[in-house]
Amino acid sequence: MSSNQNKFTTLFSLIKQSLKGEEHDYTQGNVKTAILLLSIPMILELSLESVFAVVDIYFVGHLPNADVAVATVGLTEAVISLVYTIGIGLSVGATAIVARRVGEKDFTEASKSGAQAITVSLIVAVFVAILGVCFASDILRLMGAQPEVIQEGTVFAQIIFASSPSIILLFMINGIFRGAGDAAMAMRSLWIASMINIVLCPLLIYGYGPFPELGLVGAAVATTIGRTIGVLYQCYHLFAKSRTIKIYRSYFKPNIEIIKSLLSVSMPAMLQFFIQSGSWIVLTYIVSITGSTDASAGYQIAIRNVVFFILPAWGLSNAAATLVGQNLGAKQPERAEQSVLLTTKYNVLFMSFVTLLFVCFSEFIISFYTEDKVILAYGSQALRIIGFGYIFYGIGMVMIQSLNGAGDTKTPTWINIFCFWMIQIPLAWFLAVYMKLGPLGAFIAIPSAETVLALLAFYYFKRGKWKTVEV
Repeated sequence: MSSNQNKFTTLFSLIKQSLKGEEHDYTQGNVKTAILLLSIPMILELSLESVFAVVDIYFVGHLPNADVAVATVGLTEAVISLVYTIGIGLSVGATAIVARRVGEKDFTEASKSGAQAITVSLIVAVFVAILGVCFASDILRLMGAQPEVIQEGTVFAQIIFASSPSIILLFMINGIFRGAGDAAMAMRSLWIASMINIVLCPLLIYGYGPFPELGLVGAAVATTIGRTIGVLYQCYHLFAKSRTIKIYRSYFKPNIEIIKSLLSVSMPAMLQFFIQSGSWIVLTYIVSITGSTDASAGYQIAIRNVVFFILPAWGLSNAAATLVGQNLGAKQPERAEQSVLLTTKYNVLFMSFVTLLFVCFSEFIISFYTEDKVILAYGSQALRIIGFGYIFYGIGMVMIQSLNGAGDTKTPTWINIFCFWMIQIPLAWFLAVYMKLGPLGAFIAIPSAETVLALLAFYYFKRGKWKTVEV
């Protein structure tokens, strides 16, 4: 058998192993193997997460009032990203703590940490859901939505906000699985949730067969059902199956020490993502007030594609975070650093391909979602400009997630404050409003800020203080 055949056989075997979710000690052995085993299911997991938004945009984009429907989904998703932020922030804390305990081979404490994270998440999620349902129309109005968007989109927004517990738990429980190195389980839960959404979306929007024709509301119902079933699948494997993390009822008894540790990591991470999400909301607002409903629709279609291609890179970044946490727990900081640098290399290669795709084929990509020439023009322009910064997005994501995985969530928070609120928003406002470039100004501000973020994150990672953080 030739050398190439041997390599192919080994690669195929590793891919098969990663998808099966077999237990593996990520603190020993070949680092490339560890990255591959973790990153393949994580990439597939987050690729499927991005499908939620893309599927909704695609199907509602073919409704008779497509501009209003797409703008509604886009504006609601921009705000609901704050709910994602809560889930992601809590999942960062859960991943860091669970990974550290697993690296120390203390699986009981890892499971207890997971139980406490679920309790905190549920309390926060119910509170957010109540606020969102009560103030959905006001939220859309604050986002600069046109009257017709508020009228058509309020019920859609209320349903999405009511599903906040499912959104937050889906993110957070997958954070537990990722921290334990059980990336295949996290992947499968997203697959189930996403596949159900893909099937139900057209059925409930257009009323095929025995299903009611719900229009825009159907997209919200389909998404909510998909996510809820995904969470039920996660819980089944946490409570009923024997895996690295196995949670018993007694583990839910409040443990102040674990909760304090979780919140000390999660709160800065939550703030970190709030800063980022808040910045994107402001950009959406700037596009809305300096452009039109068509500009908002085009921008939202572009952003959905940006997210679709960024999430696989985020999957690689999450693999780095898990490797950092587990290897620091095993007292191997140099192996942790090696894992991050190698993952960055892979991410840059992937993002280089995406850059070429967006720059050369932006109009072709956006044409899948709309035939409206004005929306198509705005969308393709946004996608092309944002695409120029993709390589830097890849570097920044790995560095930020690696710091988070080490439990150093404060440093990325300060980096985000500087890059998003002191560079991206002022630059977008200056170009769009003062220089009268309109939505184009907001588009330019995105890769500009992300480039600075990547350079700063790399600098702080190389300083190495994250290696001494205790969680």
